[in-house]
Amino acid sequence: MHDLVRPSVTKRSLLLEVVIVMWVSLGASAVRALLTFAERLISDVPLSGQTATIIAPIVATPWLDFLFQLAGIVLPLGAVALVVYLLHASGESLADIGVDRTQPRRDVLRGAALAAVIGGAGLIFYLIAVQLGINVQIAASTLPGNWYDIPVLLLRAAETALLEEIVVLGYFLHRVTQIGVSKPWAVVISAVLRGTYHLYQGLGGFVGNLVMGLVFGWLFFKWRRAGPMIVAHFLIDAVAFVGYTLLADKMGWLPTGR
Repeated sequence: MHDLVRPSVTKRSLLLEVVIVMWVSLGASAVRALLTFAERLISDVPLSGQTATIIAPIVATPWLDFLFQLAGIVLPLGAVALVVYLLHASGESLADIGVDRTQPRRDVLRGAALAAVIGGAGLIFYLIAVQLGINVQIAASTLPGNWYDIPVLLLRAAETALLEEIVVLGYFLHRVTQIGVSKPWAVVISAVLRGTYHLYQGLGGFVGNLVMGLVFGWLFFKWRRAGPMIVAHFLIDAVAFVGYTLLADKMGWLPTGR
């Protein structure tokens, strides 16, 4: 990872760059999630009685819904493409944030271990948060059982993993430390942002993802790689999305919003 960029790139321009990237990507999602959370709080229905659906059908016609789902996966990745371009413009690349093919086995093993620990802890925390009334019930997917459901769920897991871990983890931490923010504060800011765009789930979603962001941020600077976190995030979401679709009706103890 480079600590410095080309002299022609100033800290002021990097700060403006980060603001714009966040504005058009997950920073905008954070604002929408904050407004959604405010709406949930003023509702007559308590948080634990409300449901947040992550992946839902958009139109009734299957082939058209499939195209809508694909568009919803591909279009947000424009923020990743923007990050790739901006890194290239400053003489860098995704390799500078640890997204490359130099350590595939290590990235997968580290990611799988992270997914097991964080995914398991996250499920326990979700159950506690719903019981405490600080989180909504999560319906991971309400797709109606079409042929494309599982591929769409896996692609959506890949999209969220790439978007969040490249933009909010790797790129953001890399850039703000280049600007002069200390590593601990960079990790905290990134984690707060991660928690904020999950506020639509309630305070439990905020706290759980805040902790996940702190862990991921610390490991990013320890390993100098975002690759393991991309793997971990994909596995966590893939298991949640597909598992919900296949098992939600058979797990009466799990608050699913159904």
